Amino acid sequence: MQATAYTYDPETRSGQVLLDDGTPVPFDGKAFEAGGLRMLRPGQRVRIETEGAGEDLRATLVTLQTF
Repeated sequence: MQATAYTYDPETRSGQVLLDDGTPVPFDGKAFEAGGLRMLRPGQRVRIETEGAGEDLRATLVTLQTF
């Protein structure tokens, strides 16, 4: 699934991405590290894997979107 980076805290390596419909999806440091990223800037397109639904929806993997 694709999303756009919205927030990122380099100390905790956590933040939020926005789905294309504007839904915010949080991610934690484990999800960030699983993608092998070193940093993330708001506005970057990312690919995510998720678990849960509704208010419990969370990203479990965040990687850069490549074409």
